[in-house]
Amino acid sequence: MDAHLDQPGFVTLTSYREYPPEEMLSRSRQFAAEMQRRRTVRQFSDRPVSRAVIEACIETAGTAPSGAHQQPWHFEVISDPDIKRAIRRAAETAEVEFYATAPSEWLAALAPLGTDDNKPYLEAAPYLIAIFSERYGVRPDGSRQTHYYVMESVGIATGFLIAALHHAGLATLTHTPSPMGFLNQVLERPSNERAVMLLVVGYPASDVTVPDLKRKPLSAIAKFR
Repeated sequence: MDAHLDQPGFVTLTSYREYPPEEMLSRSRQFAAEMQRRRTVRQFSDRPVSRAVIEACIETAGTAPSGAHQQPWHFEVISDPDIKRAIRRAAETAEVEFYATAPSEWLAALAPLGTDDNKPYLEAAPYLIAIFSERYGVRPDGSRQTHYYVMESVGIATGFLIAALHHAGLATLTHTPSPMGFLNQVLERPSNERAVMLLVVGYPASDVTVPDLKRKPLSAIAKFR
């Protein structure tokens, strides 16, 4: 037995499962194929979604690794129509300014996606999930606790969340209005948190369309040495 297992705070790993090589390949291929089906959408149905599904997906996000296991994330789940309306108004105000001042190169890159400052999906979709990073922690005595690798940790958790929602049969849109400080105000989040992303969640509209885009092949995104 390794010496470190006798130290306080360590337990024997019992949850790991090993699969035969053939099953490993099959599982990895199946998951890759499922994720290839994932598409970002901008047209959502107002069909209700079970809160239990959203809860399970956020639990999945919470399993992500984080710097020093500080879990520096917070997920604010919004279904209230009035709050969604307030978020839409604030987001569209920010987007109007963005489109008026953004560099032409950035606007040209966005053009094929058909985006503009009109964001009806922020009210149509049954759920918005505002993702916040905790820039630092607050101890019970009010003192600050330094957090490490915050953005990396929150980014991984967000990826887990998107994958879980897709696996559950829902569509998502990663919305990043700039600036996003209004989310702290609308949702009354503390000053140690910073809004990272607004995730729109629900069923795609029956007449949804998506850009005809192609993902880079494996050879373009990975090199094996």
